[in-house]
Amino acid sequence: MTQKERQERSREMIYQAALQEFGTYGYDGVNMEGICGRHGISKGMMYHYFSRKDDLFLLCVDRTFRDLQAYIEETASGQEEGNTLEALRKYFMIREDYFQLHPRQKRVFENAMLRPPRHLTEQIRQLHAPLRELNRQFMEKLLSGIPLRPGLKPEKAACYLESIGGFFQNAMQTYLEKETDHDLHAMLENAGELLDMVFFGVFRQQ
Repeated sequence: MTQKERQERSREMIYQAALQEFGTYGYDGVNMEGICGRHGISKGMMYHYFSRKDDLFLLCVDRTFRDLQAYIEETASGQEEGNTLEALRKYFMIREDYFQLHPRQKRVFENAMLRPPRHLTEQIRQLHAPLRELNRQFMEKLLSGIPLRPGLKPEKAACYLESIGGFFQNAMQTYLEKETDHDLHAMLENAGELLDMVFFGVFRQQ
């Protein structure tokens, strides 16, 4: 094994340990000593590659964003065609399907997007930019074939729909309280009413 391969293996081992810790305890519940102690990593090796907890957290955030983006790109091709509500439902489902397969990355994603460490907000925003752009492009394609409310610009509508994905799961769980015993996939299958309100609102304009 070459030195480069040993270094890559060591970094991957540290990453997997950090992902397990951040994906279980969140940013505030993790420290470098705990990662080393619980995963058999020497402090010398840890600090050779990573000097701060922040560096490890940002690595986990970056890998989560990149892995999710690759999964979406592989799975979502052509889904912006056809019925708009159905296409959006399927698009949201792709992300939740991914996180059902990778629950620790889901915890990291939610920590970064909903409860980010204040001093890391700008770095997280930069790491999230490619995934945000992918979402924006999908939403713009989705909206290109449907009429918008007068005065509403397509880019504003796309931004709104992209932001919905950030809290859609929690909104759906509240909306479908009586079905909380269902798994998330089943809930998404029955979320058409909620998406209808997202698109068309609940109040009639006077």
